[in-house]
Amino acid sequence: MREKLLTSRFGPIAALLCNLALAYVLYFVARVVYLLENYSILSQGLDWHRLLSVLGGGLVFDTSAIMYTLALYVLLMLLPLHLKERRGYHKACKWIYVVINALCLAVNLMDAVYFQYTSRRTTSTVFGEFSHEGNLASVLGTELLRHWYLVLVFVALVWLLHRFTVVPKLTVSRARSWRYYAIMVAALVAMIPAVIGGMRGGLAHAVRPITVSNAHQYVDRPVHAALVLNTPFSLLRTLGKNVFSNPHYYASEAELEAAYSPIHHPADSAHFTAKNVVVIIVESFGKEYTGFFNHELDGGRYRGYTPFLDSLLQQSLTFKYSYANGRKSIDAMPSVLSGIPMMVEPFFVTPASMNDLSGLARELSGKGYTTAFLHGAQNGSMGFQAFARATGFQQYLGRTEYDADPTTDGDRDFDGMWAIWDDPFLQFMARKLGNMKQPFMATVFTASSHHPFKVPAELEKQLPDEGGQPIHKCVRYTDMALRHFFESASQQPWFNNTIFVITADHTNQSSHAEYKTDLGLYSIPIAFYAPDGSIAPALRDDVVMQQASVMPTLLGMLGYDSDYLAFGCDVLSKPASSTWAFSYNSGIYQLVQGEWLMQHDGNHVTAMYRYRTDTLLRHNLAGKAGSEQAAMERLLKGIVQQYMTRMSDDRLMVR
Repeated sequence: MREKLLTSRFGPIAALLCNLALAYVLYFVARVVYLLENYSILSQGLDWHRLLSVLGGGLVFDTSAIMYTLALYVLLMLLPLHLKERRGYHKACKWIYVVINALCLAVNLMDAVYFQYTSRRTTSTVFGEFSHEGNLASVLGTELLRHWYLVLVFVALVWLLHRFTVVPKLTVSRARSWRYYAIMVAALVAMIPAVIGGMRGGLAHAVRPITVSNAHQYVDRPVHAALVLNTPFSLLRTLGKNVFSNPHYYASEAELEAAYSPIHHPADSAHFTAKNVVVIIVESFGKEYTGFFNHELDGGRYRGYTPFLDSLLQQSLTFKYSYANGRKSIDAMPSVLSGIPMMVEPFFVTPASMNDLSGLARELSGKGYTTAFLHGAQNGSMGFQAFARATGFQQYLGRTEYDADPTTDGDRDFDGMWAIWDDPFLQFMARKLGNMKQPFMATVFTASSHHPFKVPAELEKQLPDEGGQPIHKCVRYTDMALRHFFESASQQPWFNNTIFVITADHTNQSSHAEYKTDLGLYSIPIAFYAPDGSIAPALRDDVVMQQASVMPTLLGMLGYDSDYLAFGCDVLSKPASSTWAFSYNSGIYQLVQGEWLMQHDGNHVTAMYRYRTDTLLRHNLAGKAGSEQAAMERLLKGIVQQYMTRMSDDRLMVR
C-alpha cells in the first residue's frame, strides 16, 4: 500500500518563502545601518516622503540581489526529487543560505564605512583599484577596530539569521508520491519567472534589466541613490560591463564637434616660456578645511585648519568655485594631470586605461622638460606608477626609492599603514628637485591626511586636538609639512622660476551643511602660485574651475604652442561664463556653469539649481532656467559623447 507523504507545517515551499522573507529583513536592516552610519550626509533633504520612496525603490534592488545570490538555494529547495527530503540535505541548504546572506551582509556593512570616501555604492572596479595594495589586511583590521559596533551588528544579525532560518521537517515514505512531484514541479515552474523577473527588475518586454543608474528614479539627490541600492547588486551588475558606450546624442561628427570638442589649439600669439612646474595634489584637502575660503562660516568665527595654506592662497591665483571631478584618489590623477575627469568608473581601472594617453608630463617632455612623479606609498599603490608611466613621466619616486636614499631615515618614516609621512617625504622631494635638470615638471601626491587619521607619535601632543572631525589633526600636520617644504624649496635656485599648482584629490569628512550637498562634496581648493609674481594673486569668483582644467590653464600660462587634448578649459582665456566643471555620481551627471548647477540622468535634466545663492540646493528650478538649461544640456551631451567615443576608439591624443 502506498504510504502518505507526511510534512510538518513548514514544508520545503513554505520554508523557502519564509527564508526569502528573512533575507528581505536582513537587507532592510543593512540599509538602516547604512543610513545611520552616514547620517550627516544622507539625512540632508531626506524627509519622510523621500525616505518612503527610497525604501520602496530599495525593495526592487533588494529583490534583484536576493534572486541573484539565492538562485542556487531556490533551485535546491524546489528540486522535484523525492530523495532530497532528508535532514542532512536541508541542513546543507541552510548553510548555503546562511553563508551567502552573511557575505552579502558583510559587504553591505563594509560599504557603509567606505561610503564616506566615495559618496556612492561600491562597484566591481574596486577590485582593480586595490589590486596592488599590500596593506589591505592592516587597513581592514584598523577599520574593524574603529567600527567595532558594526562587527557586533554583523555577529548579532548572522546569529539571528542562523537561528530563524527555517528548515523543512519532512517524513518521506520510500514509495514515490505523485502529489509531491506535482507540487514541486509546479512550484519550480512558478519560481523561474519570479527569479528572472526579480533579477531583471520586471518581466515586461519593454523592461531592460535594471542597473545602478535606475536607482535615481526614486530619489531627488544623486547621493541618495546609495540608499536605494545595495552593495551585492552594485557589485554583480557591474562585473565585466563595458562602462563606455556611445549615447548617440549627436548623429554626425560635425554636430558633435560643434557642441563640444576636447581638442585645444594654441593662439596665434602663443610664445612658450619654459618655467618649472610643480603640481602638489594633497590627500583629502577639502575646501572646507581652509580658513581662506570660509570667513563667513560659524558666524565669522571659523579659522580652519590650514594656516600655512591660507597664507599661500593669499599670494596665489585661486577660485571661489573650484571642484574635484571625482570622489577618490584614483579619480584625481587623470583629472589633474591629463584633463580626464571620472565618468561612470575610475579611468585607469577600465580597459580604456590601455589607450594612448597624454598629459602634462608628455606634453612638457616634448619641450625638453625632465619629469618626475612622487608618491610615498608602496610602488604600484593605487595604480599611480602605471598611470605615471603611461602619461610620460620619466621618473617615479616612491617608498622604494625613499628607503634606498641615504639621506632619509628609510622605513622608520613609514606611517605603518599607507606611506612615508608627508613631512619627511616632502623634504625628500625638495632635495630631489634640486638635483633635477631644469626645466622640470614634477608632481607629488601626499598621503598623511588619510584614514585612519593618525599623525606621527612625537607630534600627537604638539598638534591641537580639534574636537571636530578626526581628519582635522591630520590636515594640520600636512599643512605644517607643506610649510616646511616651501621653506626648503625657497632656498633653492629653481624656486623663483617655478609655477606651483596646489590642489586636492577629493574632499573628506565634513562638518558644515554646504559641504555635504551634491556639489559641496566636490569642493576643493585649486591655486596657482608663482614666487616671482608673474601670476597675479586673486580670488576669482567669476569663473568655474575644476581639476580637469588644471592642465589647459597651466599650459596656457606657459604659452604652450601645440595642439593637445584635455576635457577641461583654460579658464584664463575663455569668457568666464563659458567655464565649467563636471562630475558624476551613480548615473547622474553634474555640470556647473555660470550661476547654474545642472543634474542630468543621461536622458533628461533632473535638476537645476542657482548654486551660488541656493547653497544648500533646496530649490530645483528644472524647466524654469530657459535658454541656460538648453545650452548647458547641449554642452553636457557633447562632453559625454566625446568622452565615451574617444575612450572606446582610443582617441585620447592629438595625432
